[in-house]
Amino acid sequence: MSAKKKNVFVIYYSMYGHVQAMAREVCKGLEKAGVNAHLFQIAETLPEEVLTKMGAPPKAADVPVISVDKLPEADGILFGIPTRFGMVPAQVKALFDQCGQLWMKSALSNKFVGTFFSTGSIAGGQETTALTCIPFFAHNGMIFVSLGTKSKILGDNGSVRGGSSYGAGCIATGPAPTETELKV
Repeated sequence: MSAKKKNVFVIYYSMYGHVQAMAREVCKGLEKAGVNAHLFQIAETLPEEVLTKMGAPPKAADVPVISVDKLPEADGILFGIPTRFGMVPAQVKALFDQCGQLWMKSALSNKFVGTFFSTGSIAGGQETTALTCIPFFAHNGMIFVSLGTKSKILGDNGSVRGGSSYGAGCIATGPAPTETELKV
């Protein structure tokens, strides 16, 4: 009898599309590894007027918005997060803050969780963004799984790129993540 395929939720927030592009690539990698990947986006909290002034493109119409009641269905979760001043943005924090009932029921306990991220500069806070998620993961009994040094690309200092042992990453200075960043 074959083992049931695991379900991993790839949940992201993306204002300009960089984290969305990475999330889609993460899903491809999970599927290739034999996992059922389910892509979700985090609800927007900014008014449309503000997003327009910021030059943000429309949100992906083909990706459903996650609701906290779906989180327990996942065997594991990967969060894709842009960095705001070295921390998670308010949209991600709002999702985390809605999980009180899940915390009370230990509904996320023992679920594997990881991060990937994007910053606007080399020293923009990729690792601190991942670290600001750890209290949420710990309080919910989630098991944080890092990339560690698995990807040899992370040890290559010959080019400027995002990512660290905390997760894959990109530096959002171009129109999209680089091919190297997407490989991590």
